[in-house]
Amino acid sequence: MKLPVYAKVDLTTGRWERFEISREYFKKYVGGKCLAARLLLDLTEPGLGPLDERAVIVINTGPLNGTGAPSSSRFNLSFKNVLTGGIASSNCGGQFGVMLKRAGFDGLIITGRAAEPSVLEALDGEIRIRPAPELWGLDAEKTQERFPEWYGKLVIGPAGENGVLYASAISGERVAGRCGSGAVLGSKKLKALVAYGSKRPEVYDREGFDKFILKWIKFIKKHPMTGQSLPRYGSAGLVNKANATNALPTRNFQSGHFDRADAVSGETLTETRLIRNSGCVSCPIRCERRVPVDGRELKGPEYETLGFFGPNIGAADMDAVLRMNWLCDIYGVDTISFASSLAFAMELKERGMADFGLEFGRTDELEDVLLKVVNREGIYSDIADGTKRMAAKYGGEDFAINSKGLELASYEPRRSVGMGLGYAVANRGGCHLNGGYLALLESVGVLSMDALTPRGKAQFTAFMQDALEAVSSAGCCLFSAQTFVPGVFFKLGPNSAVTKLVGKVMPHMGPMVALMLNITPAIAFNSLLLLPHAEALRRATGLKMFTGGFLDLGERSYNLERLYNLREGLTAKDDTLPKRLTKELQDPSNPRTRVPLEKMLPIYYKTRGWDKEGRPTKRKLRRLGIEEAAG
Repeated sequence: MKLPVYAKVDLTTGRWERFEISREYFKKYVGGKCLAARLLLDLTEPGLGPLDERAVIVINTGPLNGTGAPSSSRFNLSFKNVLTGGIASSNCGGQFGVMLKRAGFDGLIITGRAAEPSVLEALDGEIRIRPAPELWGLDAEKTQERFPEWYGKLVIGPAGENGVLYASAISGERVAGRCGSGAVLGSKKLKALVAYGSKRPEVYDREGFDKFILKWIKFIKKHPMTGQSLPRYGSAGLVNKANATNALPTRNFQSGHFDRADAVSGETLTETRLIRNSGCVSCPIRCERRVPVDGRELKGPEYETLGFFGPNIGAADMDAVLRMNWLCDIYGVDTISFASSLAFAMELKERGMADFGLEFGRTDELEDVLLKVVNREGIYSDIADGTKRMAAKYGGEDFAINSKGLELASYEPRRSVGMGLGYAVANRGGCHLNGGYLALLESVGVLSMDALTPRGKAQFTAFMQDALEAVSSAGCCLFSAQTFVPGVFFKLGPNSAVTKLVGKVMPHMGPMVALMLNITPAIAFNSLLLLPHAEALRRATGLKMFTGGFLDLGERSYNLERLYNLREGLTAKDDTLPKRLTKELQDPSNPRTRVPLEKMLPIYYKTRGWDKEGRPTKRKLRRLGIEEAAG
């Protein structure tokens, strides 16, 4: 069993050292965001600001990165969340994670601040920090062009340099979008990180691993979701689905339906703009859309970007979405937080509370506003701080659509109340993925339970959160977990009697799901075949990892992140949503069209093994083997 090796880097002194993860930590935390959460708890002092010189950012891989496992090019950035003050984890594709491993490092632990703009090079087992003031001010595209094509690169754009709170980091055309990773790297004067090496990652059982991977790839290609729907439309295919169930945020979440949604849908994108499919390294799903922008072939927008630069600002301009998607990426701006902040600014003007020169339905000012936000010019510097801080200055807290300070994703929770619970409790703030992505089982998936009932949602949310946490910690894309819904339901279709019956039964399965989460999962889930990551981990590492232990890994990760948030002052009072979503009815004639957090939160805490204040109990921490992490 090869133990992970990290490079511990101090940018202030320019020194670094190898840091081997202990056998105990490897067995318990494995890698990716789970291991990163534990390292942040160990290596950071409480109350330290996210942009402080002593703040730590962990950039790491999972054991499956670079092994050839499907969808395994994802790497993780964990740090103190610039927007929420709690924990942040931001996931990214691109070449950097794979090349970091080939360079001989499973991760980087970075602290300090360089004296001038710098580049961190991880090349064949060595780390070098060199000044690069000539790169400061360049966009992400031009910065990456300064390095050899075969390098893995992770860079920031001008937004990160200027401290835009939701600035992102970019690897190739992939983005670590959420929580302000670009702002953290910018505060450290770290303009770019590059990696290259010739070491092939070691695999414990290479023959068995390779055979299993071939079976897994065939399974992915055969499954209707990962073999047909995602390759055909990508995540953009969710626009019309969400609109059909009134779950598509429109005009700053004032409603969930947009009459012109089809103009910015995945179907329209495929029919009128698509050049070809592409995808991340080692991924058979190929969900990326290549589209024309200014005469060039570039990466197309995901569902969130289409939703937020489309219906949520009252617009239906596909060309504007494509261009804003590209500009946000090269300037290093999270499309979700930025576009959501624009929608909030538009509603402020609509109500006569503030005027940023933005109006619902107009896209002609977007590029100009983006540049002003990136450069923090005048009043637009407020937009660079996100909706929560804007609301504190201008008012409008009831319709500033965020949780804990992070803007929500593009699923209207009043038509997906389990997703609303997930937004409220998500450790990094208003995130659909960290929140368990229950929208897939409520409003946009083929297998949909009653989207408006709170029944069973707490238990399913906890289960889904644990599963997705584990997949991420392994180093895989969360799309690889979409085979969890059996393919037979896609073949039957959402309107079949069988699919509808299962959807009706699911909310009543909550107690059973809770029971499974609180007994020894190694027994309960030992032979589950639709989540194959556990077997891949076992063959890659030699760890005794079965599906039960894999879900334990996810639960451990979620509880570690919760402990970090509690340490930093977040409490159960922060597990909430703005009043627009919890008090205002989306449909005035239907009293169920709001998010009933008061009904779901107590059950969620109980399911999690937390007390009434949302704190993990000693019993829960002891079962997960993380009592000492509570301090």
